[in-house]
Amino acid sequence: MMRKFLLGLTGSIGMGKSTTSAMFAAEGIPVWDADAVVHKLYAKGGAAVAPIGAVHPEAIVDGAVSRPALKAVIGANPAALAGIEAIIHPLVAADRAAFIATSDADLIVLDIPLLFENGTEQTVDATLLVTAPAALQRQRVLARPGMTEAHLALILARQMPDADKRKRATHIVETLDIPSTQAYVRALITYIRGSHA
Repeated sequence: MMRKFLLGLTGSIGMGKSTTSAMFAAEGIPVWDADAVVHKLYAKGGAAVAPIGAVHPEAIVDGAVSRPALKAVIGANPAALAGIEAIIHPLVAADRAAFIATSDADLIVLDIPLLFENGTEQTVDATLLVTAPAALQRQRVLARPGMTEAHLALILARQMPDADKRKRATHIVETLDIPSTQAYVRALITYIRGSHA
């Protein structure tokens, strides 16, 4: 049995990361999704509800952490973000560690939007950056319901520029269309299994 190979999957908004992540899952590769874990932690009964409620009771609505209320808290006091992250990050890291420990797969994909921003790249064997030309990214994001130019600008300001991510990534896939992205994912799985057996 080969050791577990951890592939960190990342990419800015609208680059096709969720689609690429789903392709790995379709190939039978276990995928740990940081965003899904945060949703679970914020939900009713989630591990983040009590600690966030203790610091920001106004962020709790119907027994769950309300993302809009939390955004309002951070909007009113940007310094609050560090305290919220200090609660969330260890819970997310613990969930990730448990996922890795309980999987018997030889390859595990860790879908982490802020992989490079948070320094989580140090904990994986290789990274895969999902990217696309800026015009295509913009077109995809602005097609989402409720998305505005201003909101997109805010999101992009929080994310490391794509050019910087390209310099740091081990592997890069341009998601111009589904068939070529799928072919890349399959080839990468084969390559990793072949070179790390």
